Amino acid sequence: MYELIVIGGGPAGLAAACAAWDRGLRRILIVERDKELGGILNQCIHNGFGLHHFKEELTGPEYAGRFIQLLKQTGVEVRLDTMALDILPDAEGAAVHMVGRASGYRVERTRAIILAMGCRERTRGAIGIPGTRPAGVFTAGAAQRYVNMEGWMPGNRVVILGSGDIGLIMARRMTLEGAKVLACVEVMPYSGGLNRNIVQCLHDYDIPLYLSHTVTDIRGKDRVEQVVVSKVDEKRSPIPGTEMVFDCDTLLLSVGLIPENELSRQAGVEIDPRTNGPEVWQDMETSIPGVFACGNVAHVHDLVDFVTEESQRAGEAAADYVIGRRWEKGAGRPTSDERTIRLKNGDGIGYTLPQRIAVDRVDKLCTVAFRVSRICGPSRIVATDGAGERIAAFNRDRLAPGEMERVALPRVLLEKAAGDVTLSVEEKEGESA
Repeated sequence: MYELIVIGGGPAGLAAACAAWDRGLRRILIVERDKELGGILNQCIHNGFGLHHFKEELTGPEYAGRFIQLLKQTGVEVRLDTMALDILPDAEGAAVHMVGRASGYRVERTRAIILAMGCRERTRGAIGIPGTRPAGVFTAGAAQRYVNMEGWMPGNRVVILGSGDIGLIMARRMTLEGAKVLACVEVMPYSGGLNRNIVQCLHDYDIPLYLSHTVTDIRGKDRVEQVVVSKVDEKRSPIPGTEMVFDCDTLLLSVGLIPENELSRQAGVEIDPRTNGPEVWQDMETSIPGVFACGNVAHVHDLVDFVTEESQRAGEAAADYVIGRRWEKGAGRPTSDERTIRLKNGDGIGYTLPQRIAVDRVDKLCTVAFRVSRICGPSRIVATDGAGERIAAFNRDRLAPGEMERVALPRVLLEKAAGDVTLSVEEKEGESA
């Protein structure tokens, strides 16, 4: 019987497993369905990773390689080319059903589980683009793998729908490989990616970004021949008469990421409709005791350094759960007579994580991650309690939906809060972005 099974060998799973080992666990298994560890980082050959965690700029494979080397210094067992099929929690832990090319069908028992499956991309079918169904329509992540790992060029004349970070980065990558990127098209009135990627990937290569536009038709029989782009109104409906036709052979879709939670749902984990990931306590434990979640399976991150920090917290908490230290200050879910707070999103906030806080388990600070639902200039992030009293405020020069934000709520303020806590955005009057 294992003490801990980590499902997913990407940056979240690697950091969680290493942290659990350092905390004292010795029978740990990582289950990874790919042929190698590292997850999505293996195809992210651009730099910009590691500035927070390693204090230096690394590429994605370099960042993953650092953690793979750390993992090799432990006794953590790894099963590659193995897919977890089902999780069946019970009073003594859980049974994890898995199938692998080398090991076949296996059922392994464990005291605790960390869900670190990452996320998947939305496809053309998920957003319902009309038109024919020719070759040449790819998700941006699939195109990234083809170019960076397989050595294949998806096309030569490219239109990109969506301005998420992967789409922006692929605009630059395709340009560097000799393709002509005609336009990046975004249905929202703002970009969904980091501002640095907009500058470095679009502005530096003179690639136009059309905000409040979307693809309304795909033309072509065997291969994409044309893409029709139309302006949209406030309800995101195409405006007749605003069509632009691009002659291209490739359409890349960067239209959002969805946390990969089929296993979580099957196990009965409570899912937050705001994040599409599990509801968690401040130590990343889900609604099922002994089952933890971290990384993009919990909510979509923009920086892998924050994935690492969150996953290390989950790994340490899972180790405390198994060893029996979880009732110490700063760990574990509360008992029935202890104070709990539910975090809610108010005006301008899309979601908050964690969703629940066990106040007596907070050490000094509780880090809350969130995304705003609109672009804001100079603003305050305001925390109010159930009585409407302001308990904390944090100034920001600018806020954008494409960038995950974090604030630290002190325990002393949480103890004084009446009822649940709501986070909201207050824009400062007379100032603009």
